[in-house]
Parts: sequence; C-alpha cells; structure tokens
Amino acid sequence: MFKSAIVLSNQHNIKIGGKLIGWKEGLTMGDPMIALRETCRSVSESNIVGIVGPELSREAILISPFSKLLGLPVISYSATDPELSDVTTYPNFYRTAPSDTIAASALVKLFNQFNWTSCVIIYQNDAFGSGAANAMNNAFNASNINVVQLIVYDIVKRTIDGDLKAILMNSPSRIAILWTESSYTSLILQEALNSNLVGPLFTWILSNKISFDSFNEIYYQNLIGMLLIEPVIGSVINAPYDFQLLNEAYNIWQNYENETYPGSTNVDYYALFAFDATWALIKSLEELCSSKINNSSSSCFSFIESSFCFDFRFNQYDLLSLILARANFFGVSGFVGFSNNTTDRTNGSYYSLKNVQKYVNGLNFVPVLEYVGSEHWRVPVIQNGIIWPGNSLTPPTDRALLQGVSLRIGLIESVPFIIVQNVTDENGRSTVQYTGYGSDLIQLLMDQLNFSATLILAPSNQTYTQTVFSVNKGVYDIVIGDVTVTAARSEVVGFSSPIYDNSLRLVVRQANNAGINFFAFLKPFSRRLWGLLLGACIYAGILMFIIERRNNQDLKERSIISQLTMSISNYS
Repeated sequence: MFKSAIVLSNQHNIKIGGKLIGWKEGLTMGDPMIALRETCRSVSESNIVGIVGPELSREAILISPFSKLLGLPVISYSATDPELSDVTTYPNFYRTAPSDTIAASALVKLFNQFNWTSCVIIYQNDAFGSGAANAMNNAFNASNINVVQLIVYDIVKRTIDGDLKAILMNSPSRIAILWTESSYTSLILQEALNSNLVGPLFTWILSNKISFDSFNEIYYQNLIGMLLIEPVIGSVINAPYDFQLLNEAYNIWQNYENETYPGSTNVDYYALFAFDATWALIKSLEELCSSKINNSSSSCFSFIESSFCFDFRFNQYDLLSLILARANFFGVSGFVGFSNNTTDRTNGSYYSLKNVQKYVNGLNFVPVLEYVGSEHWRVPVIQNGIIWPGNSLTPPTDRALLQGVSLRIGLIESVPFIIVQNVTDENGRSTVQYTGYGSDLIQLLMDQLNFSATLILAPSNQTYTQTVFSVNKGVYDIVIGDVTVTAARSEVVGFSSPIYDNSLRLVVRQANNAGINFFAFLKPFSRRLWGLLLGACIYAGILMFIIERRNNQDLKERSIISQLTMSISNYS
C-alpha cells in the first residue's frame, strides 16, 4: 500500500518541485543496524524528504533520532512502543498505528467486563515488548488488576527466561497475555501446547495474528478459545473513512502487483496504516510547496548533500514539521490527524477482539467485540458468540481451578495425621489404606473442588527436607503431613495456611499451697544452714571488733555495744 500511495499521487499529478514523487525502498530484516545502514545509504544516493516506517519499534527508536539529525520526518505505520509518543524525545516522529498505551487501556476495560483481576504477561525483550509490558503493568496496577508475573522472551536466544510450564502452573492466575511478534508467538504457543498449557486451563490473549498452518491439527482443539486484540481500521467499526481513496488504492495494487493482492477483505490493517502514513507525508509535501511562505525560492526543496550520510540535511524540515503537526484528513484507515503535543494520531484508534474458533478448513479468528475508546467493549454489527477454552460458552475465571485436574499428592506417615494400614480383604489380597486427619482433609478437598488425586506415600528413609524439595522438583504436586515451615523451605515451595498449631511447653510440678508466703525466700536453705550462716556472721563480727577497735577511728568514737553492732553488720 506504500507503493499504491506513491503511484496514486502520480496519477493525481501531485508534483513536488515540478517533479512526480519517487521512492527508495530498504529491507531491514528487523535489525536496527541494517535499518540505520539502509537509511544512511538512501540519503547518500538520493535527496530524501521523509521516511515512511520503520516497521518495528526497536528500529524506530534508533532511526527517529538519526533522521532528526538529517532533518527528515519519520512516519511509522506499525511501531507501537508507548515511549515513541514522547514528542520531546522524538520530535520528528509520527505514527498512524495506535500506541500500545491505548491497547493497555482497552485491555483494562476488557478485564473489567469479564471480572478478571489478575494475569501473567509474556513479552519479548525489545522496545515493542518491554514498552507494552510497562504500559499494561501501569494501567493494570492503577485499576487494581494484579500482574502476577512478567515473563521475558529472549528474541535472540528464542527462549523463555525460565521454565514456562513451572511458571504458569505455579501461577495463581489463568490469564496469559502474549505480547510478541507473530513469529515468536507461534514458537511460544508451540512450547505451551507441548506442556498442555493451552486450552481449558489457560485463556491466552495474543497481540499479533498468527497462521495456524504451523501447528499440528491435533492441537487445534486446544487453540480454540484464544483471544486476539488487534488494531483495526475505521471501516471495521463503521467509523468514517475515505471510501473512494481506498478503492483507488486497491485498484492500483491489483493492477500493478496482482500476484500479491490478497483481495479487499484480506488486506492486512497495517498495510492501510502504511498507506495513510505515506499519504500524510505526500499531502504535507504538497502543501509545503504550494504555500506562500516558501514561494521565495525557485524550488520548494533544498538540501545539503554529502556522500557522508551524517552530513546530509533537508533544509525545509522545520516548515514540513509544522505542516505535519496540524495535518488532518480522512484516510483509508479512518480519520488521521496529528498535534504538537504527541506523536500519536489524535483520532482513529480502534481495536477488535477476535476469538479462535472452528472454521471450514480448520481454525479462524472471528471478531466478537470492538473498542472505539468508549467505556466498554461493544458487540459488533455482525454478532458472533465467544467460544472459550474447552469449547465453553461461559467466561472463564482468572483464578487457577482444580476442577478436572489430577494431582499427585505425597503423604508423610505420621500419627494422627497420616496413618498407614495394611488391609486384607476376603480374597486374601492386601492393600494399603490411609486414614487420619490428612486423609480426611484430602477427601474433603476432592469433594469440594472436584479434582482427582493419586496418593503417594513418601519413603520412610526420606527426610522432611527431601520431601519438600520433591515438590519443587515436580515429584509431587502437593505434600500433606506434619511439615514445619522454615525460611529455607519457603524459598523453594509455597506453604498453605497451617492446619495444625504445635508448640513447646515446660512441665513443672504444681504447688499445693497457692497462697502468698512472705518467707518463701528462706526455703532454698534449711533452718540449720541458716543458723550456721547467722552464727558465722556474728563470730566474724566479734573477731573484727576485737582486732580493729584500737586502730579504727570510727569505732573509737562509739559505745562498746555500737562498736560490736557495726562490726557484725559490716561483715554481713
């Protein structure tokens, strides 16, 4: 659609400086460095007046500042990182695709509509993924929606940071938001399918459409019920758009590259965003060259040309930026307008919620709800019911449920919690029977939560710590027994609320007489010993009186009785 816009401008005889508009195309392969190289090469070889693209946020974050140095506006049709909305940091950047900040707001309202209060977010480790994850995390926290965990997908190593199965199965939430590019989305979903993480247990929300051809048909049943939140154009939600312009663009595509034309109903929405990005630049250039403010020059454009791309400069950049900032028109995707306050389009941001359902030849994304910036998602004109995971018509809860799940429960033999008995039936067959408080608790939980259990008795020579680590290693899903909660154990497993309160006590003999005895302090020693101590003190006092009475000035000034009393009391 980029080329359709250029060709259409030629058909409309839109000329810039007396010449029809041309273009140069650069393939970046999603690599920011290649995008920089292609930009540098283009400005070194031609007089470039603007850039449509790049496609990816991680490219735009690099290309936009570089293009600002060259005096070139950048209008992207698919870079959605919220950071790019900052007009101070990216003053030459514009985009026709909605920012992921709007997607985050739409998701909050979707969660509120279905009473979901938690989720897990899986995102790729670049500007697109981290920017969206941050926007969603902030929006969810502000709305009391708990983001249980943020899981990183490494796009270089193409692996999840951690064990995906362990992370999701141990998570209290059953809503998984997957914010990755299509190619990575398919890889992650395949890993999840292999671990039975897609289907009845989890509800997945995707950010990009995928092809189901890469999946084995045995997994189709599990894929049913997934959701896709996708930015769409005005015609999808019956908003105003330029119908004639759209038909002209389709006709050009069909006539010039019929082999790539998918049909009007199958054109990717980002292709239409690309047309509007190109058309916004074309119309702004046309206005620049027709304005009186620039008529003083024989040509409306001038450049500082250089074989070294960093020295290139488009001299009319400031004037063109002023025109772009106030651009507004009805394009093929809806109303397109910009402002001085943000790089985002001021209107025309819409989303469709699509649901994976059975189709004639397999699976298909079916639109079920639409978002136009209102308080709630609304049902589209053509109504389609939502098929939830497990082919259910009832919206799932966001919390982990045990209904229909089979658990491996480890038992620690300990009376009265778990009592192990060998029971022999009438036929002489011996079986193991579990009784006690723990066994009764398991049966009560099974009846109330509707799960099944395989009971496994922990080996008698296994320590409590080894049993706890067996849960961490996946030998058991749950262990029931008289296990003490310690800091070290809490780091590897989660503990339930205590089912038994245990403590240590000192046992002492109770006294017969509970009354107050003022002479209780005398009980440690016998009367004879107390008498011996008293006699020793008196005897020592008398000796001190006899020895010191002649030399001690304090004693000389007292009477004999006072001298004797003082000697005895000082010794005591």
